[in-house]
Amino acid sequence: MLVLGIGAIGFTGGLWAAPTAEPTVQAFLLDWQQQHYQAAAALTTGNPAVVARALRGAFRQLDAAAFYLGMGPIEQHGSTALAQFQASVDLGQDGAPWNYMGRLTLRREGPGWKIVWSPSVINPHLRQGLRLAVLSSVPPRALLLDGAGQPLQTRSPVYVVGVRPARLRHPALTARALSRITGIDEGQLLGWILAAPSQRVQDLVVLRQSQYVRFMSPLQRVPGPLIIRREPRRLFTSIAPDVVGSVGTEDSPALEDQGIAYRPGTTIGLTGLQRAYQRQLAGSPTTEVVTEAGDGTHITVLQRWPGSPAQPIRTTINAGWQRAADSAVRSLPDSAAAVAVQASTGQILAVASHKAPGLPAVSPLTGHYPPGTAFSIVSTEALLTSAAGLDVHAPVRCVSANDIDGTTFRNVPPEPNLGNQPPFSTDFAHACATALSGLSRLLRDQELNSVASRFGIGGRWQLGLSAFAGSVQAAGGPATLAADAIGGGSVQMSPLAMAMIAAEVDSGVLHTPVLVGHTSATTSHASGPDLNAASLGTLRTLLRGSAAASGAATGGLPGQPVYGQQGTVLVNARAHVWAYWFVGYRGDVAFAVLSLSHTPPVSAAPGNDAVTLTGSLLARAPRR
Repeated sequence: MLVLGIGAIGFTGGLWAAPTAEPTVQAFLLDWQQQHYQAAAALTTGNPAVVARALRGAFRQLDAAAFYLGMGPIEQHGSTALAQFQASVDLGQDGAPWNYMGRLTLRREGPGWKIVWSPSVINPHLRQGLRLAVLSSVPPRALLLDGAGQPLQTRSPVYVVGVRPARLRHPALTARALSRITGIDEGQLLGWILAAPSQRVQDLVVLRQSQYVRFMSPLQRVPGPLIIRREPRRLFTSIAPDVVGSVGTEDSPALEDQGIAYRPGTTIGLTGLQRAYQRQLAGSPTTEVVTEAGDGTHITVLQRWPGSPAQPIRTTINAGWQRAADSAVRSLPDSAAAVAVQASTGQILAVASHKAPGLPAVSPLTGHYPPGTAFSIVSTEALLTSAAGLDVHAPVRCVSANDIDGTTFRNVPPEPNLGNQPPFSTDFAHACATALSGLSRLLRDQELNSVASRFGIGGRWQLGLSAFAGSVQAAGGPATLAADAIGGGSVQMSPLAMAMIAAEVDSGVLHTPVLVGHTSATTSHASGPDLNAASLGTLRTLLRGSAAASGAATGGLPGQPVYGQQGTVLVNARAHVWAYWFVGYRGDVAFAVLSLSHTPPVSAAPGNDAVTLTGSLLARAPRR
């Protein structure tokens, strides 16, 4: 819309129309938008150097990514005119632009027009002594909570590096030096320094203690002064790191990889639930465009975009069980992992791991490991419900080795003292692999796989983070089926998957594991029939005997005996890495522990690494 007041003056020979102010307004707005500040300044009544500096400064004070101007109505009255324009400033913060209406006062000078200069040309709220600034406040990252609503993160020292912009002699040099240390884009650092209120401390990056120790000397050489403060935050450390995951701050390469612009106070989940629930845990920032007095004492908000608060996430982790698991896995000289679940709901109570020097790490949720004879829980259930049936009291020899379809199976460690004709219950209690592999001849091809699916093996879990539910392939012949029956062959399991097997034996119900949420409404029943009630009773009796034979039964409580099965298997022959398992339950808590060791089994005596780990876990666990 263009409204012009046209004046007419009579001259001999005709009429002369006053020149319109429109070309001047159009040229000024175009030069300003295209950052041709000297050209724009020449169209004003002000000192060109002062005006160019003010126009350039406003753009930098907002740390604008882009600036769009549109011409509005012009009212012209004789030698004066009033023009309106629309301004849209992209603040480069992934939010809505700052839109406002501006006004230009013009006066005619000679044959043309000039814009009457004052700071209000930039924005109607500006006057001499004021500047624009941007305030951005990121909400504190919300916490991941245990099942009782208490923080899983523990306080640890962080170092916050910031500046007071008015005290920087050379902001560009400060930004350049800090960029070289932290890896944050130099231009973005400078933009935030220039856009911040000049007299307020602008935080720029949060460093964990190890980073600060590494950067301490270079930080002292940054042109500043820098303002560095140490404070405790629940940010980097947790009692359940395997599920909580890790967090990065402003210097994290993950921000750039995901196309997230640098913003002071930003945190990003890198792994675990911190990553899965990034949006809820981080919230969104509040941004304000303000005018600021030179001494920083007066700030007026021109536009405000409210953010959203960060939302905590409540998990099913039980702090008592988690601390017990953490302490237990650290008590061994080997790599180890432990998982505990509530058998009646599938809620995960604890997930812990520890890596020993020179050994592989153990992944309690996503690891793929052969379970060895700990898998006899599944294969024995298959035998109990097979067409041939299994009498656990019938004698089954535990030989040192047996041959099945050209494949030789041996006991590791050897079992020399079970007698000539021990009942199967004794074989099971001592995890006799040759007895179990020989009995696999009673199974039809699909019977083991069918029972495995009833235990949830191979299922799909929705935990909010990756987890492996185990896998068993279809048998390719008698030798393959025998290998699978003793937890070798195609069988691969995670500690969580094994804990869920024990949970089903304990509760009699197949649940999928639950990690986020803490009420019974968060549990879900997997598809497929439950275990046979009669066979389940027999299986529980076998597990009680196995726990007693292994030595794990000493971890029982009054009214809460320990049930379970152990397994030993070579997982890496070249590196001489052995896996030791114990899978079982006590009361309403099912668990699986796994250790990786270079030490080979030397005897069948109770007390392998996994049994020791189980004893340590149960001794430290809550008593109720």
